[in-house]
Amino acid sequence: MSQPLKIVIPTAGWATRMRPQTWSKPKPLVSVAGKAVLDHLLDVFRSLPAEMQAEYVIILGPHLGESQIPPYLQEQHPELKVSYALQREMKGQSDALWLAREFIAGPTIVIYSDTLIETDFSFLPNEPADGVAWVKPVPDPRRFGVAEVDAQGRVIRLVEKPQSLENNRVVVGCYYFREGRDLLAAIEEQFRRGVRLKGEYFLADAINIWLEGGRFMRTQSVETWLDTGTIAATLETNRYLLSRLHVGALKRWNVEMCQRANVQLIEPVFIHESAEVSDSLIGPYVSIGPECKIENARIEDSILEAGATVEDAALTGSLIGRRARVRGVSAEAPPLRLNIGDDSSVSFE
Repeated sequence: MSQPLKIVIPTAGWATRMRPQTWSKPKPLVSVAGKAVLDHLLDVFRSLPAEMQAEYVIILGPHLGESQIPPYLQEQHPELKVSYALQREMKGQSDALWLAREFIAGPTIVIYSDTLIETDFSFLPNEPADGVAWVKPVPDPRRFGVAEVDAQGRVIRLVEKPQSLENNRVVVGCYYFREGRDLLAAIEEQFRRGVRLKGEYFLADAINIWLEGGRFMRTQSVETWLDTGTIAATLETNRYLLSRLHVGALKRWNVEMCQRANVQLIEPVFIHESAEVSDSLIGPYVSIGPECKIENARIEDSILEAGATVEDAALTGSLIGRRARVRGVSAEAPPLRLNIGDDSSVSFE
């Protein structure tokens, strides 16, 4: 493959279902299982062959995305080659890709920023199809989009929110195109036709126009499809990732440290090495970020982002933002279920 692979990641949405976390940070920088969602997304591409020379194209939103994602990537992933485009108005996925058109050519992957899948990309250099849509069979596909295929396995079209259960191949938000410029041509035709819904140009409609040209797209199934689009989904993803990662998660907090601080851990958990935890019961399914301070607490099924403080409280099903403070009455009290944004303070005294 002579041209580098372009990996296009739109991140410009408002992420209203993740508020209040996304009032102060873009959704890709919300923490889950010890790392930002964006870090986990980049991990998806570890299976890419080195000869594909991946280059990233990040489509940012105004304000939070524009100001926070580039410096984060520069600090945490300086080895990556990244280009940026800015979507100032939320006019849909196709519009986002069009704004990044100067960076899109040759083999291209488009993946949504809240889509975490487990797949092996090593087949791509020898992929004969013009495109690939990653799908996951689900029991009830009616609230998703599905790929409709013919007897030969060719994708005929993408269908949004099908009425029947017969076709359960749900598209998970990851697509490969042998030539990104062909997709851009389809988007341009989508604009010309005015194919949009509620003022937004959806990528599925552009792909259907792309398919009209007789191109061959096939599906690639995945077993694991994780979502970070809502608080509940993010906590569920945290549970899954901690279950997968728990073998190494306790290396920083070993038995001696737990005994010294009077801390009981119920795996799986992640505790950053800089966190201060004492007189507490942690786990299962808890992720505690850097510089957190936990004292006299009972915490399960929760995410505490960097710098959070929890004292004299029991938490479950909670997401506590950066530098937020929670003070309860007692760790023996009924557990609280909280969603607290960055730099907030809640006291139950």
